[in-house]
Amino acid sequence: MRTAYISHPACHNHDTGMASPENEQRLTAIEERLRVTLLFDFLRQIDAPEVTEEQLLRVHSKEHILEVEAGIPDQAHSYLDPDTVVSPGSLKAAKRAAGATVHAVDLVMSGEMDNAFCCVRPPGHHAERSRAMGFCLFNNIAIGAAHALAVHGIDRIAILDFDVHQGNGTEQIFMHDERILFCSTFQHPLYPNTPVLDITDRMVSVPLDATAKSAEFRSAVTDYWLPAIERFKPEIIFVSAGFDAHRDDDMSGVSLTDDDYRWVTEQIKQLAVTHANGRIVSSLEGGYELRSLARSVELHVRTLMGLN
Repeated sequence: MRTAYISHPACHNHDTGMASPENEQRLTAIEERLRVTLLFDFLRQIDAPEVTEEQLLRVHSKEHILEVEAGIPDQAHSYLDPDTVVSPGSLKAAKRAAGATVHAVDLVMSGEMDNAFCCVRPPGHHAERSRAMGFCLFNNIAIGAAHALAVHGIDRIAILDFDVHQGNGTEQIFMHDERILFCSTFQHPLYPNTPVLDITDRMVSVPLDATAKSAEFRSAVTDYWLPAIERFKPEIIFVSAGFDAHRDDDMSGVSLTDDDYRWVTEQIKQLAVTHANGRIVSSLEGGYELRSLARSVELHVRTLMGLN
């Protein structure tokens, strides 16, 4: 498979301070792992462009964009909310992170690439239409999906989110859009403590208990996600790839393993081949224990590439 690896040096310059678990060491750990395992030799590495205002406005309000811009300090740090630290380099990083998913869509829709992994920060799935929160400034996956709808004439998109925290922003943005199927698993109760919605044909949110392990996660995907995706028949699949449900990550109580991330990527890839001509755009969300994050991303990317 032709897999694009989309990132940008600016994503390292989003300085949140070392006290924040969402810091630039996350990207460094991933990059080092992909280099040591030689996967970089087989990936097409691409610098992410900056997202445009037009692309942002498909998802976010003008007021939100202006508030984020106004919240960026000239030096040191400031806070957009109690969890969301920003620094002078944060706006450029956020624009590259959002631009990565837009460019990934163009690459896979043109057939130039089969799939893409966007190794970017800040993450995005907590960002609502008019609110930055939970380390997220702009909703990267939502911006990419909206681009696919507006520019490429796509009518059916599946967004799959296996981060341990509920993707409240993506859910809110696409709540009433019949062209979007949103499937998620997440620990509940846990941040952001938003209500768990009833499962519908388009919103398939499956809460997991804090004691959940591989069996419960795989059952949620097999019993809820896969039938919904089969019915919906998406033309492209987006993945909010959060790796903080790993048993080594202290962000949650859920205890997944490296192999669970390989397995769920295999399920997604098979569905994409069946319904979406193989088209997958994945973007990094959470994952804060550096060693398990790097290993899990390696397996995710390796599976996208079709390697054992």
